[in-house]
Amino acid sequence: MEKMLETAQTWITVYGLKVIAAIAILVIGAFAAKLLQKLVRRLLRRGKVDEMLVSFASSVVYVAIMAFVIIAALGQLGVQTASFIAVVGAAGLAIGLALQGSLANFAAGVLMVIFKPFKVGDYIEAAGTAGVVEAIGIFTSTLKTPDNKMIIIPNAKLTADNITNYSAMKQRRVDLVASISYGDDIDKVRNILNGILDADARVMSEPAPTVAVLSLSSSSVDFAVRPWVKTEDYWGVFFDLQEQIKKQFDANGVTIPFPQQEVHLHNVN
Repeated sequence: MEKMLETAQTWITVYGLKVIAAIAILVIGAFAAKLLQKLVRRLLRRGKVDEMLVSFASSVVYVAIMAFVIIAALGQLGVQTASFIAVVGAAGLAIGLALQGSLANFAAGVLMVIFKPFKVGDYIEAAGTAGVVEAIGIFTSTLKTPDNKMIIIPNAKLTADNITNYSAMKQRRVDLVASISYGDDIDKVRNILNGILDADARVMSEPAPTVAVLSLSSSSVDFAVRPWVKTEDYWGVFFDLQEQIKKQFDANGVTIPFPQQEVHLHNVN
């Protein structure tokens, strides 16, 4: 019995302080990890970073710090952590190689959140498709096409090519071409086109719209009709102007040529 007590005392003497130190490291480390997690979250929110990225980044910081804290606590207890660190490093490398596509999507998602080439609600053209941005995720983003189809695009593919954001600017120019025959009076047609633009309250006076002879083709005189409108009015003006041009040309005896049985009134991209 006395021998057991002596052994217990020896163990307590040798390992007691180490256990207490390991517990202290765990407690203080956990407190520091929580503190740094809150600090990172506060800094990212102050920078107006997306909330999804704020949550993810703060969680990564907490887990990384706690991993170091646990390794330090095990080392204090005399556990050999070198091999453990090597195993964790090798596992991390293997996982990184296996998930390199996902990591590329994650990196692209982070860059999109930071640099904001578009936001939810914008109409964009990218990755061979176009639509309204419904969601921007860490790995994928979601677009809704004009015909109401949902398209999920990996972020790496989305940022790998040009992105056209049609909603980024407050104003857009509507580009139309109105063709008349060579027998029509150019000045008369110009006045008709200007009258159509003046009658539409959505057409902006500044910048001033352009109505000018664009080209003399083989069978028609082509007018460029280029008014500026608010971005949200673009398609309404685009469709209405074409209808009004046809009606006003008919009412004023202006001939619209029909090359190859097609009306030569079209949009210029």
